Amino acid sequence: MTTTVPPKPSGPHGEPFRHELYPYRGEQEFLSGTLGFIHEALEDGEAVVVALPSDKASLLRRELADDPAVTYVDTTTAGPNPGRLVAAWTTWMQDRSEGDRPVRAISETAWRQARSAAQLSELRYHEWLLNRAFARSSTWSMLCPYDAADEDRDALTSLSRCHPLIRRDGRQAANEDYLAGEEYGFEDLPGPCDPFQELHYTHGDLAAIRSKVSQCASDAGVSEDRLPKLAVAVTEIATNSIRHGGGRGTLRTWSRDAAFLCEFRDSGYISDVMAGRTRPDAAQIGGRGLWLAHQLCDLVEIRSTPTHGTTVRLHMNVPQQAPPRT
Repeated sequence: MTTTVPPKPSGPHGEPFRHELYPYRGEQEFLSGTLGFIHEALEDGEAVVVALPSDKASLLRRELADDPAVTYVDTTTAGPNPGRLVAAWTTWMQDRSEGDRPVRAISETAWRQARSAAQLSELRYHEWLLNRAFARSSTWSMLCPYDAADEDRDALTSLSRCHPLIRRDGRQAANEDYLAGEEYGFEDLPGPCDPFQELHYTHGDLAAIRSKVSQCASDAGVSEDRLPKLAVAVTEIATNSIRHGGGRGTLRTWSRDAAFLCEFRDSGYISDVMAGRTRPDAAQIGGRGLWLAHQLCDLVEIRSTPTHGTTVRLHMNVPQQAPPRT
């Protein structure tokens, strides 16, 4: 199934979140673009939040010394699930905004460290969702460097569609490839690998669902200490599925790319594309199931349309065995 979601209008004064892609090749181009972005911020009295792989962060630290206006954050603390990053960025930028102080961010995703095609797909979707999440944050802006040295045009084009702006030769310009006024097109979810397990469920089947998933996950190699976390996530998603998805659904489990997957399908529809990606308010009723799944699992994929219903896939990484010594 191919799922699309509509774009969200910009802020109340027509000033959208400024989200720039910066394709670069080599260390010098990286430094030229990122330092130019930072110096613009410092000259305007803005704060800067930097989230880069350690080697790139070290390059900037050497050039900037210890400027107190520049904060470095470790994105690995959010874990491998891109579904946690919107909430993380909200916290990092609010902590530096000090009221209405503008904040600039530099965020380079470690694309080459992604474990699977599914994670790459969700990372790209996260980049597009940033425009939705921060549409009313007109005092925030973000530069996303992308190492284009491998000349993978398809990958660069896919990422370019997620950024309204692009930086070339030190200047910001409108990005003609951006999906402005269009809908986001997901990659089709690949079918389950053989052999897979299947269970049709309805009211009163939560215990059977937990038992099925726990046994299959254990057989697939999910570590014992992670099984309780998976059980909580499964309970939340299955409960939502039964409650909002027509009272019944289908569970499938299988393994792929050193990960255990369990999939829930039902006839319900999730209209809020940000569901599960923003921290629930303490006073809100409901809305915590997908949030918990993102916090407890290594990856969560959601596809939902009014005509095809909803599919939620939970991924738990499986420890890879070291090759035998020779």
